[in-house]
Amino acid sequence: MTAAFSARVDAALASPTLKLAIDRTTGTARSKRAAAMAAWPEFNIARDLGRDIKDHVIENLEHYLVTFEKNAIASGAKVHWAETGAQACAIVVDICRKANAKSVTRAKSMLGEEIGLPHALEEAGIERVETDLAEHIIQLAGDPPSHIVWPALHKTREQVAELFRTHHRDPGALASVEAMVGSARRQLREKFMAADVGISGANFLVADTGAVCTVTNEGNAELTTTPPRVHIVTAGIEKLVPSTAHAMAMLRLLVRSATGAELTQYTTFHCGPKQAGDLDGPEEFHIVLVDAGRTRMLAEGLADMLRCIRCGACLNHCVVYRQIGGHAYGATYPGPMGAVLTPSLSGLEAAQDLPRACTLNGQCQEVCPVAIPLPTLLRGWREKAWQQGFEPATVRWAVALWRFLILRPALYAAASAIGLRLMPLFSRNGWISRLPLAGGWTAHRDMPSPTGGTFLAQYKRRMKK
Repeated sequence: MTAAFSARVDAALASPTLKLAIDRTTGTARSKRAAAMAAWPEFNIARDLGRDIKDHVIENLEHYLVTFEKNAIASGAKVHWAETGAQACAIVVDICRKANAKSVTRAKSMLGEEIGLPHALEEAGIERVETDLAEHIIQLAGDPPSHIVWPALHKTREQVAELFRTHHRDPGALASVEAMVGSARRQLREKFMAADVGISGANFLVADTGAVCTVTNEGNAELTTTPPRVHIVTAGIEKLVPSTAHAMAMLRLLVRSATGAELTQYTTFHCGPKQAGDLDGPEEFHIVLVDAGRTRMLAEGLADMLRCIRCGACLNHCVVYRQIGGHAYGATYPGPMGAVLTPSLSGLEAAQDLPRACTLNGQCQEVCPVAIPLPTLLRGWREKAWQQGFEPATVRWAVALWRFLILRPALYAAASAIGLRLMPLFSRNGWISRLPLAGGWTAHRDMPSPTGGTFLAQYKRRMKK
C-alpha cells in the first residue's frame, strides 16, 4: 500500500461522521434496490438483455458513432469530437467564449469530473454553478464527489445545514431536509434563469434519432438545458444505444439499480436546438463526444467495463467502500467500478492500490445490472501489477514464503501447529491489538480472539458430527 493511499484510508477510518453518513445512504439504497428486485422477477432476463445491448454497441462502435453523428446533425445539433479530456475541456471553453458566457449552469456529470471540466471553466474565468443539490453542496464545501449517484454522501445533514447557513443569502431555519431543499432552491433559481450556457452529461445517446437522454430526480437538468441560449452535452462514446426502445430497456435497469425506483422523476430526451414553433429550448445545441481512453480500454481487454451505466450499485454493496467512502480512492470513480476504470484512465502505477482495495467477495458483480465481471477484471489488474513489479517488496516476500510453505505440506503443517500454539497468547489482556504484522487491521477495528484449531481441523470435526 502506497503512503498516499494509506493516509487517505487512515483519515477515512478515523473520521467520526463518515461511517454514519455512508451507512445512512448506502443502507437505504441497498434496501430499496432489494425491494425493487423482489418485485421484478424478470430482472435476470432484463440484465442479460442490457448486457447484450451494450456488448453489441461496443462491438459495432464505429457504426453507431457515425449513425448518431449523422442524426444529431440532422436535428440541428453541432457535434464535436475529443480524443482526450483536455481537448474536450478546450472545446467546451471555446463554445462558452464564443457565446460571451459569463456564467454557466452545470447538471451533474461524472464525465465532467473525469476530464476536469470544473477546473477548466474556473481557469477560463467563467462562473460555474452546480445545479444538482448534492453537487451544489460539495461545490460550497470545495470537495470532490464521493459517490457517482450521491456526490455529497460523505456529508451529514447537520454539516449541510452549516454550509447553507454560511453560504446562502436566505438560509431559513434549516430545521428539516425539506427546509434545506427550499434554501437551495431560493439560492439557485436566479442562477438558472441568468446563465448564458447550460452544460449537461448524458445517460444515453440514442443513435437512430441523435437524441440525448438525461435522468434526474430534481428537474435541475431541465432547468440547466432549457433556459440558457446554449446547451452543451459532454458524453463518453460508450453511452450509445441503438434506439429509443433500447434506451428504455436500459433505463429500467439503471433506475432500479441506482435508487430502487421504477422510474426517475425526470427522464428527458433532448434532440437538437429550439425549432420554429417551440416555446422554449436553446438556440444552440452542442454535443462533445469524448474518448479519453475508452478505445484504449478495448485494446486492454476491458471491453466489459464499457458496459457500465454508472448506477452506483457496486459502490453501495462494496464492503470496502462502505468503510472508507469515496475520497480514500483518490480518483474520480470510487468503489469497484473505479478500481477497474482508474488504472486504465490514469495508469496502473499511479492507481496500483485500487485493485488491491477489494476482498473479491463478488457482491459487485452480483448486483451489477449489466453483469460486469468486476472481480475478474480486478484480478487482472493485480496480475499486471505483479508482473510489472508494482507490488511492495514485503508483499512479494510474504507471497514467496507462503508459496515455499504451501508446496511442502509437512512443513506447512508444522508451521501452522507452531502458529496455533502461539496465537492464544494474544488472547490475553488485549494483546490481540498488537498482533505482529496485523496493524493494518487492528488499528481501526477489533480483531476477534483466535478460536483454536485450523479451518481444516474444524471442518473435519464438523463433518464427523
